[in-house]
Amino acid sequence: MAEVQNGNPSLLSHVSLGTNDFERATRFYDATLKSVGARRVVDEPGAVAYGRAFPEFWVQRPYDGKAAAVGNGTHVAFLAHSRAEVDAFHAAAIAAGGMDEGAPGPRREYSAAYYGCFVRDPDGHKIEAMFWDEAATG
Repeated sequence: MAEVQNGNPSLLSHVSLGTNDFERATRFYDATLKSVGARRVVDEPGAVAYGRAFPEFWVQRPYDGKAAAVGNGTHVAFLAHSRAEVDAFHAAAIAAGGMDEGAPGPRREYSAAYYGCFVRDPDGHKIEAMFWDEAATG
């Protein structure tokens, strides 16, 4: 069995998204991520990390000083604890300036247990909140 590092069971250390408007991006993520229990855990000039306990999701100005760009086919999914958190994430993201890419609901093409939503952040990055609903599998 693999060792859990520092109590973090996640496979990934962190994910970073670049932004060309740092203040707008952090306002968006401050408003959106609290709906799934995340908060700023690191706050540095030009970079902010969010997480429930660990710095798992970074928003930052690109390190190389060049313009940030959106990756085609790339998205980041945030794990919610309930369908209600997915719904709240979507509502908060839209209210904070995000663009709807798929309203909250079952995603049976993924699994009977999958409930999620998709949004574009103000920089155009595709983000998602999802809940694995074991009760929905019958």
